[in-house]
Amino acid sequence: VPRIKYMGLIAAPEGVERLSTAHPDVPIYIAELDERLNEVGFIVPGLGDAGDRQFGT
Repeated sequence: VPRIKYMGLIAAPEGVERLSTAHPDVPIYIAELDERLNEVGFIVPGLGDAGDRQFGT
């Protein structure tokens, strides 16, 4: 479907790469691209565990 677009606030390069590899026809728009994921999958340097941030745990 040519009308699908991905829009996100914060991402790590690993996630953007995975999404673009799986769906090369979907344009990706990200407001802020953080540096990387650490060894446990937290977005660094800033966001940390996105699930904890979202659900307040």
